Amino acid sequence: MRILITGANGYIGQRLIPTLLEAGHELVCSVRNRRRFEEEHQHPQLSVIEVDLLEESSPSCFPENIDIAYYLVHSMSADNDFSGMETRSAEKFLHLLEPTNCQQVIYLSGIVNEKQLSRHLSSRLAVEKILRGGRIPVTTLRAGIIVGSGSASFEIIRDLVEKLPVMVTPKWLNTSCQPIAIRNVIQFLAGVMNRPEFYNRDFDIGGPEILSYREMLLKFAEVRSLKRWIYTLPVMTPRLSSYWLYFITSTSYPLAVNLVDSMKIPVICRPNDLASVLGITLLPYQESVSLAFQKIEQNLVLSSWKDAFVASSTPTDWMNRIEVPSFGCFIDQKVKEIKGETEPVMNNIWQIGGQQGWYYGNWLWRTRGIMDKMAGGVGLRRGRTNKFEIHSGDALDFWRVLIADKKEKRLLLYAEMKLPGEAWLEFRVINKDNKNYLQQTATFRPRGLGGRLYWYAMLPFHYFIFQGMANRIAKKTAW
Repeated sequence: MRILITGANGYIGQRLIPTLLEAGHELVCSVRNRRRFEEEHQHPQLSVIEVDLLEESSPSCFPENIDIAYYLVHSMSADNDFSGMETRSAEKFLHLLEPTNCQQVIYLSGIVNEKQLSRHLSSRLAVEKILRGGRIPVTTLRAGIIVGSGSASFEIIRDLVEKLPVMVTPKWLNTSCQPIAIRNVIQFLAGVMNRPEFYNRDFDIGGPEILSYREMLLKFAEVRSLKRWIYTLPVMTPRLSSYWLYFITSTSYPLAVNLVDSMKIPVICRPNDLASVLGITLLPYQESVSLAFQKIEQNLVLSSWKDAFVASSTPTDWMNRIEVPSFGCFIDQKVKEIKGETEPVMNNIWQIGGQQGWYYGNWLWRTRGIMDKMAGGVGLRRGRTNKFEIHSGDALDFWRVLIADKKEKRLLLYAEMKLPGEAWLEFRVINKDNKNYLQQTATFRPRGLGGRLYWYAMLPFHYFIFQGMANRIAKKTAW
């Protein structure tokens, strides 16, 4: 079958793609920027189309010969009105899909069984109603907390458990939910495909256990062989709860607000026999956590919520930042000769950030990350999805990867930290006069007088940090 996947660059989309390809299906992946996606996905049965579902006037369209369409678009962590964005996106999707031969839409939503819903869950339900307003049958799978390496909930719980031996927490930690393993979610998404008995129906999907968020934290700690103490305070307001999540974990503040809003509401599945009909064995929570860490330890994390652009402050026209400006900019460039082979130096470049750090003055980088968090930025806690590999579009601490081209020996980063201007950091390995050099260039385009004052204030730190970083990267062994 020919299957359309919208949100193909997202956390769920990137997990679903290998499963459908292995089953022999032909995929059409709809993304906002094909360059970022094509870098990672090369397969004879996969094609890519560029569609911006938030741009009403865009001339884009879906291929006519589509059998199944997955709608996996989600905007909860966006800064602006995410419910309005989700409504416009769903309406545009339906408009583009109506002229095609599509026989079924499969939509991944959230559990909406309570009378009082959060803004996030209300938005999910509103999208479902929009999709059902079209002529094409819709199958909706409603999930709660998804447990898997790289998922927002998993990474937030991991941050809390691994960093805080003692937690003083909000009362919503006693709210019940029904977490589900990411591999079970993918099995459900693939299993309901092209099954007429599931058309125009919705199903709640969850794991075999109903747990409170407090129990999830403690069971997570057991898997990691950690002893943790948790105390809840009834006086912690939603705003304080949001700040608590924002400063302790790698989440953005808008996402923290929406998560707290949703976590106050129980998300328990209505009984159904979908798992038994599809032959799916539901994984217990602790087994799901263990499997996630197996992927992390083997550097096999396929996708992470942190790499989504709605989880950052990157402009939607981010590809325009690939051409680094020079006019009206401050530039700090270091050139270091490479003794011997260039491959070890390329490895140093490709492993920068995350647990590896920035090779010089890591405490200064961490301090800058804390300052960025205090100013409402993303900070350093996002790290990187893979220890050894990096691709265009990936999040890298408080940078966004614009170009990661090993053939051209070039890595270009764009700053997502709070700045009075725009910043780029570029690494190249060049050959000149039969000698190899590392060329490291920091570019800052200031915004007004404040931007210029910022650059001059940071100049002494930049001198030592950039000099030390270039020296260590240029060595065969950085440490």
